[in-house]
Amino acid sequence: MCGYFGVFSSAQLNISDEQIIKAKESLKDRNQETEDSYRDNHLWMDVNGANMPLINSRYLVVLDGKIYNNKQIQDKLERKGYLFETGSDIEVIANLFQESGTDCFKELRGKFAIVIWDCEEKILYAARDHFGMKPLYFLQNENECYVASEKKAIMQLQPHTELNKEALQQYFSFQYVPPPMTLANNVYCLEPGHFLIQTLEHPLKKHRYFHASFQPVDGNEKQIINRIQEVLVDSVASHVQKEASIGAFLSGGIDSSLLVGIAREISPSIKTFSVGFEEYGYSEIPLAKETATKLEVENYSHLIQPEEFVEKLPTILSYLDDPLADPASIPLYIAAELAKEHVDVVLSGEGADELFGGYNIYREYESLKVFQKIPETLLRWINVLARIFPDGMTGKSFLQRGTTPLNKRYIGNAKIFEEKEKRNLLKEYDEQYQYQQITSPLFQRVEKDHPAQQMQYIDIHTWLPGDILLKANRMTGAHLLDVRTPFLDKEVFEVAQKIPVKYKLTDNQTKVILRKAAMRFVPGDVIDRKKLGFPVPVSKWLRKELYDWAQRIILESKTEYLLQKSQCLKLLVDHAYGYHDNGRKLWTILVFMLWHKLNIEELEGDNKKGGLFL
Repeated sequence: MCGYFGVFSSAQLNISDEQIIKAKESLKDRNQETEDSYRDNHLWMDVNGANMPLINSRYLVVLDGKIYNNKQIQDKLERKGYLFETGSDIEVIANLFQESGTDCFKELRGKFAIVIWDCEEKILYAARDHFGMKPLYFLQNENECYVASEKKAIMQLQPHTELNKEALQQYFSFQYVPPPMTLANNVYCLEPGHFLIQTLEHPLKKHRYFHASFQPVDGNEKQIINRIQEVLVDSVASHVQKEASIGAFLSGGIDSSLLVGIAREISPSIKTFSVGFEEYGYSEIPLAKETATKLEVENYSHLIQPEEFVEKLPTILSYLDDPLADPASIPLYIAAELAKEHVDVVLSGEGADELFGGYNIYREYESLKVFQKIPETLLRWINVLARIFPDGMTGKSFLQRGTTPLNKRYIGNAKIFEEKEKRNLLKEYDEQYQYQQITSPLFQRVEKDHPAQQMQYIDIHTWLPGDILLKANRMTGAHLLDVRTPFLDKEVFEVAQKIPVKYKLTDNQTKVILRKAAMRFVPGDVIDRKKLGFPVPVSKWLRKELYDWAQRIILESKTEYLLQKSQCLKLLVDHAYGYHDNGRKLWTILVFMLWHKLNIEELEGDNKKGGLFL
């Protein structure tokens, strides 16, 4: 893990020592002892937590991440005559780049954000891994290009960037800022599976080297199960390698249990970590401990209290460049804190749901099949009627979903505010920034696919990098804990992308074929457990324990130039009295208000010019 930032100039590099110091300060919380920097006429590069030697006297390579097929690549290159002094990931990347150019990114198996400076040709390259496990931010102006591991470093180099109103509006639907946007105008997060090229003569260009899409091929179920088992064993072994201390997050579900079941055969001393809440139905600790006992591995657990939950929130937001209103961020942060007391590397099950069909919403097409037999004219009338029904009325949601095309209503696993609700919430709602602006181009690529496969595709390209992997990377990185996600391996994906929907989903079960593959590694009673997710009692707490806290944040927040505070307070009161469950909507508002306080109010003070500048 390392923090980095770089400045490229097509003219003579002109950057002040003060800017450099501020950018370094923004990354100092990584608490790394190693620091290195490089400067020539066109580039400044600074790294916190790693060294960046010149390889072959030509390539400067910065790597945030880990390459799991390092040895295989090195062996291949040595057979071609390449010599290695250290065999480090950086040296392997530099030699592979010299051999294959930008095609090298396709071969890398791992999590990475890579910056390469070709000192001879004066060309800057930057690449992000296949699924977006490591972030890479960039900004380009007339003569300069900035790259960084965190947006805050770029903000120190280019201060007074305007707030991106489109990104803000989308945040309130998605609960995160959908990539590649950020809340800062002109600062972007590079999409997974892409790389950048910047030369002295030409503007920044972006290219795709990997496209996560599903291409099902019908086959024998037993053969598919065997292939899943083979590739997962290989992936877990690659991710565990020869680590002295290895751990895993363990819930009561199939994904983490499967990883632990495989990993313990490689590393019998693996430790597991679980967190939960005292509230009934909001803790998988008992199931996790039961699973750990059957797998014969140690388990450490922690019960989270409402006070601790709120107390950690400002610190957690300080590790995020943009607001993320996924309540699961807090228990993940606390689980990482617990794990770091015992291990340096932890396995986690991110990606299994998106690859193997794990969300219950993916089975929705079966329950809505009845609407396919209804004439289109009648469907429109039913839709109009359903809109008239009061919110919360039994059957309203079913009728609306059944009479609304998938590409008009599905935006991913979290959908917080509808467009009509955002019109009431935002001071400056813009009709052109509706959530379909994000999802429509994605749906167009998969319009002929099975509905469940379309939803998987949307999630992989929005929800996975924008929420799931963002919180996994930042919450573990806050404790300098190295998280590894064996499901999100390019070799695993090559198997998963070919599995037909009929093997992934049935009328009453998700991840069907993955469960069958797991029978070899986990106890039988774990196989058919329903997905609990990572439940957090935010809605319950906002009615009682956290009501006063939430009310105070709304009243004290200086976001009235962006949000209708009266609407925010109404949502809170209606929720407290049980008129509506506004828990997730309120949490999305509260997280933004706290983020605003940390990133705008406290930093800019009286000079923030109406709050329009970050």
